[in-house]
Amino acid sequence: MSVLSHEDDEGLQSTAPVWAVFGDLMAGLLGAFVLVLVGVLVVQMDLVANLNTEMQKRKQEEARRIALEKALAIPLATGRVTVSNGRIGISGSVLFATGSDQLRPDGRQLLRSLVQPLRVYLGERNELLMVSGFTDDQPVSNRNKQFADNLELSAQRALTVTRALIDEGMPSSQVFSAAFGAEQPVAANATENGRALNRRVEMAPVPRAPVPTKP
Repeated sequence: MSVLSHEDDEGLQSTAPVWAVFGDLMAGLLGAFVLVLVGVLVVQMDLVANLNTEMQKRKQEEARRIALEKALAIPLATGRVTVSNGRIGISGSVLFATGSDQLRPDGRQLLRSLVQPLRVYLGERNELLMVSGFTDDQPVSNRNKQFADNLELSAQRALTVTRALIDEGMPSSQVFSAAFGAEQPVAANATENGRALNRRVEMAPVPRAPVPTKP
């Protein structure tokens, strides 16, 4: 039987703590690796979920656009109505004379042609129709002293279109108006062509506000 010498015993005692420290270090590294791996998996799952949500949202928007264009196929064919990003656009010159909020006869006829397909579209989706008025950036007081500014002109035009739609059969509970004045231009106001594009009325189907539940 062999007997450990005093020197061998001291060597074993000094080596044991080294292995213990090494084991603790490896355990710590393994734990950190596991945490990082879990974090990466969570991030990837979130990315996949967000991607699926975005894809579903785009599919719904595309379906709404197709349905809206189908509903307005006849007015769109005339070229006086456009649909972009779910918004129905009508040039201001089709509806109004420059600086005026009085609806042209041809403009009223165009609005009349929109009422029935929009009623069906809104009813199927339980949505509302927002009528928005826009102008160019030229001071309206230079053309018509009746309005204080472009915001007021755009508000009156949106209200005129809203009332005309109601007169032509659109339920008042399905339509409301909004005004933006010279804000949100679709073209540069530096040219007459650009200003003409900015003088417009848009109609956009929007979701109804959820009905609050009783406590």
